[in-house]
Amino acid sequence: MTVTPIVAADLRFSSVTPAQAAAPLDAMLASVITFLRRFVVVTDDQAVAIALWAMHTHALDAFDCTPYLQITSATKRSGKTRLLEVLEPLVARPWLTGRTSAAALVRKVDAESPSLLLDETDAAFGGEKEYAEALRGILNSGYRRSGKATVCVGQGANITARDFSTFSAKAIAGIGKLPDTIADRCIAIQLRRRTTDEPCERWRERDGHVQAASLRDQLATWAAHALEVLRDARPALPASLGDRQADVWEPLLAIADLAGLDWSHRARHAAIALAGSVEDQDISVELLHDIYQVFSETPLGFMSSKQLVEKLVEMDDRPWAEWRHGKPITPRAVADRLKTFGIVPKPSTSGSARGYYRDRFEDAWTRYPGIKPSNRQNTNEIGPESHILKCQYGSTSDTSKTQETSIKTGLLDGLTLQIGEKGYDDGEPI
Repeated sequence: MTVTPIVAADLRFSSVTPAQAAAPLDAMLASVITFLRRFVVVTDDQAVAIALWAMHTHALDAFDCTPYLQITSATKRSGKTRLLEVLEPLVARPWLTGRTSAAALVRKVDAESPSLLLDETDAAFGGEKEYAEALRGILNSGYRRSGKATVCVGQGANITARDFSTFSAKAIAGIGKLPDTIADRCIAIQLRRRTTDEPCERWRERDGHVQAASLRDQLATWAAHALEVLRDARPALPASLGDRQADVWEPLLAIADLAGLDWSHRARHAAIALAGSVEDQDISVELLHDIYQVFSETPLGFMSSKQLVEKLVEMDDRPWAEWRHGKPITPRAVADRLKTFGIVPKPSTSGSARGYYRDRFEDAWTRYPGIKPSNRQNTNEIGPESHILKCQYGSTSDTSKTQETSIKTGLLDGLTLQIGEKGYDDGEPI
């Protein structure tokens, strides 16, 4: 890959305007996407988000929040590890690992503020409870500059408490869902297995690192000169983003605005599209409004759980008919999601069945406006999707997974870990 050199004299940001910054930054971000798509199949929106995220790792000092990349898929061999490997030579202070201890994690993040590229998070959260809870707390707090982990250090009578910073850029890859509090801090990059019509180059680490070195240096040079401008940036945020999503997208939108009008539009389109792709965050609201449609088509003021599920399953182009592993959603699954809104099944007036009264939904329908319908596939479905673009370079397919040597530093060694912003997560003690 040939990258056009950027002259240092072009990067004077003492009184920079978006127009002055647009040409070099636009070219760099385009080069990141080109490099990325040589090895990984991603959508347009995903490519934009990943390129901006890679740049933001070099400008982290300018921001109070950092978005996490949540790289996930329904099955193995969908490119999650490969994406982390491709990002490693592009980001600032990369730390690619599949396993570490809580003690090592908190100390390394505090000392180096690395770009953590953490693989196999599904195994981490499903494994040893102490490590899983410590990792969860560190990820919960580490998206804000003020995030910290309070750890007891020393031995015996010399034990003292010390605050360790948990703030750093993070990309976390694994199959399935993250804990809700972490997913809320993430930009979801949902990958699928590529088809034979979506060829990519084989990733060779040594060659890839050499090819990316010039581009990485250009990203770092631009960011170093742009820090002051980015600190003062207050980009316009899409109104549809929630407060947490607005926090994590703000750094990327600030960078996009300096890359010109086209990147401003592309970044905001990506923010809206990807914010809606965090499945568990929005699917309950979608269910709520599909139930509104069901009730709007019938004069009934009460519907049994069985009747409601049957109506939902009949809806075309909705996920309810193939909710889990090709099977339809169940009354229990509906009840679990509606419980979020304080709606629970009640007996009918005759006592012959349990179900839902229409008036129980009125408040929730008012409070939660309709959102973009999900195009979600069932969790075990793989295959092509029309809007995913093909990689631009063809070569022999590589479906192997590169092994990473785990960092085995043991348990927390008896240390007490209290994690969160000032020891709390969202106002509640952990």
